[in-house]
Amino acid sequence: MAGDGDPMDGQVLLLAAAKASVSPQRLPDLVDLAQAHLTDRLTEYLRTYEVAFDEDDRVGFFVEADHWGDLGQRLGFTEQETDALRRVHGAQLRRIGTDTDRHEEFEAALDIREAVVIGR
Repeated sequence: MAGDGDPMDGQVLLLAAAKASVSPQRLPDLVDLAQAHLTDRLTEYLRTYEVAFDEDDRVGFFVEADHWGDLGQRLGFTEQETDALRRVHGAQLRRIGTDTDRHEEFEAALDIREAVVIGR
């Protein structure tokens, strides 16, 4: 069954797929696989990381640099798949930053940290 890439916006998925070396058909499935892992750890993320935004259907976090490298390795993703996930989560955070007039704040934070977006 093909994934839909929730909680990422469709446009964000398309743009991230264009920049990553993962097919646009594969990226939503990767997002869904990562979400299965992340959703189970939402409480842990809320305790451990800075919340960047909190919406009804998703919450975003600033995490340490190379969080995705470690997570991708733990989940058995290739470097390309991990990079695609890093890109799509960062792009989703930037999109929300733009929509909420916090773009500069989010950009500055992403210079030294990575983003994780977890659906509810």
